[in-house]
Amino acid sequence: MRQVVLDTETTGLDPKNGHRIIEIGCVELENRKLTGRHYHQYINPQRQVDDGAIEVHGITNEFLADKPVFAQIADEFMAFCEGAELVIHNAPFDVGFINAELKLLGSPRWQHVNAHCSVLDTLALAREKHPGQKNNLDALCKRYFVDNSQRDLHGALLDAEILADVYLMMTGGQTDLGLAQGGDGQSSEESEQAKGESVSSVIRRLPQNRPSLRVIQTSGHEQEAHLSMLELLQKSAGKHFW
Repeated sequence: MRQVVLDTETTGLDPKNGHRIIEIGCVELENRKLTGRHYHQYINPQRQVDDGAIEVHGITNEFLADKPVFAQIADEFMAFCEGAELVIHNAPFDVGFINAELKLLGSPRWQHVNAHCSVLDTLALAREKHPGQKNNLDALCKRYFVDNSQRDLHGALLDAEILADVYLMMTGGQTDLGLAQGGDGQSSEESEQAKGESVSSVIRRLPQNRPSLRVIQTSGHEQEAHLSMLELLQKSAGKHFW
């Protein structure tokens, strides 16, 4: 299963008021592992960035002045995402901005996001798992022990990388985000082969002719004690904390 964890930064809060995307960051997951492929781009929004937005992400008008406009990067960005499940925190916000950019683009090739990708909203997922609690990205990092110490300001690529970690923890407790490319330059296949060889060399395999395990039945006294304990627990329902 191919997933793209995505985040954007924008000039303001609402594309209906003419606000635009200024940064896109994406990381790719394949079968719940980072592949090492990512997409990152700053974009000239062809308008001023709100002061409040600059306070959030630190991206200034001067910095964006020489960056490409969305029309120049649309094909590469959409090709990276096409066919994947987009994993986004507060997906309606980012998808709304991307759809607004695609509408302005007016390309017959690229329509709205859902015509090319499915979308998973991790904020909705977090609210379902943790009702009544804070579920912004910083709160989830704290809850799942994900390091976000480098996140002084919002940044699309950094936030996408952090969200990938949070998403994997939230949906299965996976902590190893091993890249498809080994740190020593090995290919994914070579890395897996080396891993398999090292593991097989330390595994102690049980003999096939080993005797069957003994099955020990509970005695009548033990069964009575068990039932008595269950009855006690039922009577104290609502008074214990386990």
